[in-house]
Amino acid sequence: MTAAPGAGAGPLAGIRVLEVGHMLAGPYATMMLADLGADVVKLEPPGGDISRQVSDAYFASLNRGKRSVRLDLGTEAGRARLGELAADAHALLVNLKPSAIHKYGLTYEALRRWNERIVCVAVTGFGLDAGDDPAFDYVIQAATGIAALTGDPDGPPTLPGYSSADNSAGLTAALGLLAQIVSGRGGQVEVSLRDVMLSQLNYRAAAYLNEGVEPRRLANGAHSYYVPAQLFPTAEGYLALFITHDAFWRSFAAEAGIAGFATMGERAVRREEVLKAVTEALAADTAAGWEARLRPLGVPAAAVRTLPEALAATPEAIVDAGGFRLVRCPVRVAGHEPEHRPPPRLGEHGGTL
Repeated sequence: MTAAPGAGAGPLAGIRVLEVGHMLAGPYATMMLADLGADVVKLEPPGGDISRQVSDAYFASLNRGKRSVRLDLGTEAGRARLGELAADAHALLVNLKPSAIHKYGLTYEALRRWNERIVCVAVTGFGLDAGDDPAFDYVIQAATGIAALTGDPDGPPTLPGYSSADNSAGLTAALGLLAQIVSGRGGQVEVSLRDVMLSQLNYRAAAYLNEGVEPRRLANGAHSYYVPAQLFPTAEGYLALFITHDAFWRSFAAEAGIAGFATMGERAVRREEVLKAVTEALAADTAAGWEARLRPLGVPAAAVRTLPEALAATPEAIVDAGGFRLVRCPVRVAGHEPEHRPPPRLGEHGGTL
């Protein structure tokens, strides 16, 4: 297979990654790699990635800049073609059920005869040898304590408004893939959604494991250590305020006209008094007004915006990829600007085998 157009650009120029997967975690991982210059070849079944059925914009948001080869891994010819492609690839990233990964030979043990140095990354729910229990994003958030930690204390558990487990697993998988490539050795890399989300509970998990502190939900998304660090109502809209040390507090308190509570320890002990004082002070202006007043002081604060408002405020984060307006890669490398090619048509770079 010849190189993709423009593959010489970017820090990952010359790196070829095969992708087998659907929907979000795997495709998001490889799209980040494509944005950084890798040649990503998406190996799709005859019917294509399931996300093609969601909407064109959905598919584009996870697959820009890739190539598509239609490959039926259920046939001997398809598996033989997989081996040929693996021979010239640096890595394969797959997110399917573990049984399907083993069945179709999408592991290092199965592919090493074609390429000893290929890196095979398996993104699964619970591990490559942990069975096929359903592992969708929302299920993982529920199973790992994320949902139980989210929401107001007197309300039901809540899920974030986006796919945090899938996105986080995708980024972690990209890191694992590149780490093994840099090592110069081929091998199997595993990333499970469960492990990723437990890892991201870092200080919460450590507090429980080492000190027996069981996490609890606090109103308005309040931080368990820092005070005040949460959402506050204002004269119009909500303000996110995140006071993590005493210097921030001094600047904020002077602007808001609040006296006392000088140290982090005192604010933690007197949490309810602090929150009452801050809530009363913030009622004197709008969320946008407080943001404008506090930012020049270096105080971490932002008005709560809707997604349309956030996108309108950051036009530099929007790129055009073949007619699709998409959010750009968050990794910016000096001297490299991704081509932002459109997502591939199904089988655009190779027919069904």
